[in-house]
Amino acid sequence: MRLLVTGGGGQLATDLAALASAAGHTVDAPSRRALDICETNDVRSAVETGRPDVIVNCAAWTAVDACEDNEERAVQVNGTAVGVLAEIAADHGAHLVQLSTDYVFDGTKSAPYVEHDKPNPQSAYGRSKRVGEALAGSTSSVVRTSWVYSKHGGNMAATICRVAAERDTLKFVSDQRGHPTHTVHLAKAVLNIARERASGLWHCTNAGEVSWFEFAQAVMRAAGHDPARVLPILTTDLVPARPAPRPTNSVLANTRYGEHFAPLPDFRDDLHDVVSVYDA
Repeated sequence: MRLLVTGGGGQLATDLAALASAAGHTVDAPSRRALDICETNDVRSAVETGRPDVIVNCAAWTAVDACEDNEERAVQVNGTAVGVLAEIAADHGAHLVQLSTDYVFDGTKSAPYVEHDKPNPQSAYGRSKRVGEALAGSTSSVVRTSWVYSKHGGNMAATICRVAAERDTLKFVSDQRGHPTHTVHLAKAVLNIARERASGLWHCTNAGEVSWFEFAQAVMRAAGHDPARVLPILTTDLVPARPAPRPTNSVLANTRYGEHFAPLPDFRDDLHDVVSVYDA
């Protein structure tokens, strides 16, 4: 395949480009500076020149709290631009894979969210990503994921290791639950979906439901630190309070993906390998 991966340099785009190249595919993964998905003419030119079979849109504005202060911009990047990208892809016979998020749900469900559950985003970021899902269209693939971390870029695993080196104790919320997702595993799932041009909604996360408090403990344990240094705190007790509301339940059920492909492993399986980069 020939792939155009937007948002090059980001966590997922980096691992996806490496994985696809190793598999023998041709990959173009321009950075945001090289290709801004909000610049329609530039996107059209990139598609006309590269003639990709698949476009994977990893470009997004993911600063959740900042989106709360500028929802118009969030919708432009995470929503409107996706619709234009879908139109350009269709014009050139390319399949679009759009990345989305657990934030499209309100987090009040007591069980894991499945693809046909009704979205009800509570934050500007979640609403903007939901617009992107809708504008991607029914022939595209929309891959929802959650709590992404990797060996590179800013992510919670890196933050935990940094804070552990600076403080004796760490505080993380115990009342938000989800599935941490390693971008290497997510990249494999995206590539599987891209190969088959498998349209519709897909939930793709690693296995292993935890709270942020429990994830921080797992990272500490994998890094060889005492997990007892991590203390639980409630979301309502955070100081300062976060501007954007977070879903209490971010757990996505991976049933559809598991029925079509091999299920993604537990996030703990290679956590030591990931955090060793940050804890060196």
